[in-house]
Amino acid sequence: MLFDSSIRKELARSFGATLVVLVTVVMTMMLIRTLGQASKGSVSPSDVMLVMGFTVLGQLPTILSLSLFIAVVGTLSRMYRDSEMVIWFASGRGLLSLVKPLLRFAWPVMVVIAVLSLLVWPWANSQIQELKTRYEQRSDIDRIAPGEFQESSNGSRVFFIDKDSPDTQAANNVFIAANDGTRESVTSARSARLETQAGERMVLLSNGQRLETSRDKPGVKISDFSEYGTRLGAASPGSAEELAVKTRTTLSLLMQPLPAYRAELGWRLGLALAALNFVLLGLAVASANPRAARSTSLVFALFGFIVYYNLMTLGQSWVGAGRLDLASFMVLLHGGMLAVSLLVLAIRHNQWSVRRLLPPRPSRATQTQGGRPA
Repeated sequence: MLFDSSIRKELARSFGATLVVLVTVVMTMMLIRTLGQASKGSVSPSDVMLVMGFTVLGQLPTILSLSLFIAVVGTLSRMYRDSEMVIWFASGRGLLSLVKPLLRFAWPVMVVIAVLSLLVWPWANSQIQELKTRYEQRSDIDRIAPGEFQESSNGSRVFFIDKDSPDTQAANNVFIAANDGTRESVTSARSARLETQAGERMVLLSNGQRLETSRDKPGVKISDFSEYGTRLGAASPGSAEELAVKTRTTLSLLMQPLPAYRAELGWRLGLALAALNFVLLGLAVASANPRAARSTSLVFALFGFIVYYNLMTLGQSWVGAGRLDLASFMVLLHGGMLAVSLLVLAIRHNQWSVRRLLPPRPSRATQTQGGRPA
């Protein structure tokens, strides 16, 4: 009882500290990435925190798996380094006796990872996609920001209005550049106001000038006007495109046996299975070499994590391309990693070695005595 509780308490402390550090790092990276998307116009500046929160929520399965792996490797390596493992082994505890307390600590984390990967991951992706789509499909009027050049939804027009505007329905010093493929025009006006005529949103420009050029005709057409109206309707909603694979629910992935859906399903299931493999792999490889640096085990843990997840990504691309079926991928990667972890555990628990498997060699004295003549 003391053995189990002491290990679980130290694992909890290490796991909590690692999780806080990793979440902080990922949030910082996601904030920088989201701000970059907002500067490019892919995300609304007012939705930056929402997009960042949904992104971090979708990355939580990976963060939890890495935190669990680092906690197991770091805790056991510290126990080896401080000779605590020697004491436990001397009291009759073998390496396999650590499996039970490790799994008792890790199973709630594994359940959370499974729920996040199978349910929360597609929901978070769908929320992010909805925010981006809503921002991209906003009307041209909503895109206009005082003092900034803004592009229309279809990319055919560029707007600019002065910062000093009387109200939201009027503007001063307006600039509009338009290109419909065959003609290019530049329109400027001292003032403008919004009106609704025949169910369409119109902008009425006052006291301005319009320059128009045609690609098939030479020359420039210049016209002055006291009032000029142009339509600024809402952006077309576009065709009802199929949702991205990452935003589909796990149940819908199971119902449709398409390669892309199978690949995404394998990724989600793999996140849950990888957590179990990381616990067993951490127990199998954790050790301490007094001649090596203390961070050697953690470096190995990070390297193993990167290799494992790169193999998951590679397998997902193969399944999506139809080069490998889902069952073979799951057995080869996750089943193979489980078999390797259990094999290394059995070797270390039973202290198997190549020398012990080979027959004992006779000593030189025995060879000399056996070789004397009678």
